[in-house]
Amino acid sequence: MSSTQQLTIEAGQFSSAGRKPVNQDFHGLLIPDNHQRHSKGIAAVIADGISSSNVSQEASEAAVAGFLSDYYSTPESWSVKQSAERVVRATNAWLHAQTRQSRYRYDQDRGYVCTFSALVLKSATAHLFHVGDARIYRLQGNTLEQFTTDHRVWLSADESCLNRALGLSPQLDIEYRSVTLHRSDVFLMMTDGVYEQLSAGDITRCLADCGDNLYHAARALANLALERGSEDNLTVQVLRVLQLPSRTQDVSAQEAYRELPFAPEAAPGQVLDGYRIIRALHISSRSHVYLAVDESSGKQVAIKFPAMELRQYPDELERFATERWIAQRVQSPHVVAIFAPERPQSCLYLATDYVEGCTLRQWMLDHPQPDLETVRQLAEQIIRGLRAFHRLEMVHQDLKPENVLITPDGQAMLVDFGATRVAGLEEAGKPATDYPVGAALYSAPELFLGEPGTWQSDQYALGVIVYQLLTGHLPYHTDVPRIRTRKQLRALTYRPARAWREDLPPWLDATLARATHPEPHRRYPALSELLYELRHPGQDWHARHHPPLMERHPVRFWQGVSALLLLALLTSLAGGSWI
Repeated sequence: MSSTQQLTIEAGQFSSAGRKPVNQDFHGLLIPDNHQRHSKGIAAVIADGISSSNVSQEASEAAVAGFLSDYYSTPESWSVKQSAERVVRATNAWLHAQTRQSRYRYDQDRGYVCTFSALVLKSATAHLFHVGDARIYRLQGNTLEQFTTDHRVWLSADESCLNRALGLSPQLDIEYRSVTLHRSDVFLMMTDGVYEQLSAGDITRCLADCGDNLYHAARALANLALERGSEDNLTVQVLRVLQLPSRTQDVSAQEAYRELPFAPEAAPGQVLDGYRIIRALHISSRSHVYLAVDESSGKQVAIKFPAMELRQYPDELERFATERWIAQRVQSPHVVAIFAPERPQSCLYLATDYVEGCTLRQWMLDHPQPDLETVRQLAEQIIRGLRAFHRLEMVHQDLKPENVLITPDGQAMLVDFGATRVAGLEEAGKPATDYPVGAALYSAPELFLGEPGTWQSDQYALGVIVYQLLTGHLPYHTDVPRIRTRKQLRALTYRPARAWREDLPPWLDATLARATHPEPHRRYPALSELLYELRHPGQDWHARHHPPLMERHPVRFWQGVSALLLLALLTSLAGGSWI
């Protein structure tokens, strides 16, 4: 365990069939005792099968067990929301398919259907996911607040039915909410067999009477509902927050990596942890990169050391440590791979595969006016590399020609992940920056207004690179880094690429202008669409440049309409005289 305090809770659970012969409720709680408590959090789940089905208890069990297994198998870089919703939607699809393949395929009321509610506590935030009519409450002091909505439609005063449940339909609308955690918060999760018989006062008094014994509290609430006449299954989970994290909690391996000492000044011929230094590749104020040979395998590697100056800048040092964590998780032929042999590391550095070639910046100098197809191929490879980040809810945030390597055979590879934004780490307490961390001329305009980087920010940087590859210029000159207000952002004016190269197709400017639009929501909704329109005119361009005949030649249009009407009239008259 880290020397800093971690998220700690206590819990009590109780479930009973009540007056029914079968308990169709299911519940579960998982408190990881390893780094996943920091990266994924603590999860509590409750599900309630529908009474009209004799297989819904199987649906409840599958939903709860599947969530507690699959949620913790999702990438650590994903946010809680993405991880949980992906798992819940997959479970919903599986349950619906089970019903369709069973003898109840035409009667969903007898199929694999259940309600589902999950509570994930991560860092200092509670995340709630809800489908159906179980409930999640929070008790603060003597104030009880219901956090979920009952997804139930009342057909009459005495009759109702669920309008949302797992397995009910192939599509699923998940209710989501996040709230800030406080020490001593109490969360209650109940099925309808319990809460329908209890008032808010009953619940608060019962918890107060049971004191610190949360199991007794859960059992007392269920027994009270049974005494009040409940004829349904009875399930209650009670969780109390005992301790919140004092600061960012990263995985233990990353914590240990960050505490390593700085490396001594590297020099050719020096051997460090089994690497023999050959020569310097790149020296900057942030890092020193050397070509080295791994003596055990003979493989060439690139070793990146943080510059000594970073000792004075903890944020920069944090980014360097995070870069290794990211490199271990991103896998793509167009992203440089980490080189991590099974041996201890004595100081702070990052070793990756050595990529022979040059930076895209040097390639641009060597190819000042490349043909369009070559640029398209480079863009396609960069997009493949970016997708590897975006699939993991990561944003590169520092896409620029210096961070793209081009091999002698023309393969593009992304490097330098120090500025990458990771949704999962931010939720765990790693603060997000409110200023551009990448190169200013390739940073999207919204970043200069303090907005967080998104995958559309990466799209903007890619659009600028493609524009620069084709023209040698920037679409907005150097105006973007000066932006401080929305008015300045809206005043940005795109400079057509054809002003620099008349051989480019006329529709290409529409593509580049959209990819680099100052407003993120006006850019492409997917990188695949950008890639397609680098090769084909977009629909918008067709609409603007190929309007209907009525707009292009109104006189000719109406002449044609008149001629057709006259022809129809003559045909009608001829037909009448023949009759």
